Amino acid sequence: MKKLAAITMIAITALLFAFKTNEHATWSLDKAHAKLGFTITHLMVSDVEGWFKIFDAKITTTKEDFSDAVVEMTADVNSINTDNEQRDKHLKSADFFDVAKYSTLTFKSKTFKKISDKEYKVTGDLTMHGITKTVELTAICRLGINPMSKKSVAGFKITGAIKRTDFNIGASMPSAMISEEVEIIANAEFIKD
Repeated sequence: MKKLAAITMIAITALLFAFKTNEHATWSLDKAHAKLGFTITHLMVSDVEGWFKIFDAKITTTKEDFSDAVVEMTADVNSINTDNEQRDKHLKSADFFDVAKYSTLTFKSKTFKKISDKEYKVTGDLTMHGITKTVELTAICRLGINPMSKKSVAGFKITGAIKRTDFNIGASMPSAMISEEVEIIANAEFIKD
């Protein structure tokens, strides 16, 4: 009888542990420690950097190594900033982002594949200017504990490249004026809820 009770307790403990490790964890963006930016080449000689001042993101996962993570991100295109008011106004116009019609940029991952200890390939759907395309990004992850709040934190450096004309952005601008390729550079810190 004691053996049966012990086996039952072990089985219950194993089930509870399995259930607990398969719970969904949500990681929220720490907006004070995040930046969503881009770089594009002007006249084939100089890089112009910009970013979106208003954006949000979250990660949901059941695995501690993020190998099944789902990332969802939204950005307010009207918050675009390149440190030049005239250029920002032009970027918001129908020549580029057309924020009157397409005010939001979104990304939702489809796969979050672990490549090495800290590196992941993230594939997902990017929707911009009313067009959705699948893109592949590289993410470098670092994990830690915030010494003040004692909460788990994860930092991601995300890089990749897209073609602006795939999204019909600046379609009338020749590549000699502004490059086809837009480099994506984001740094984001997430807090485990």
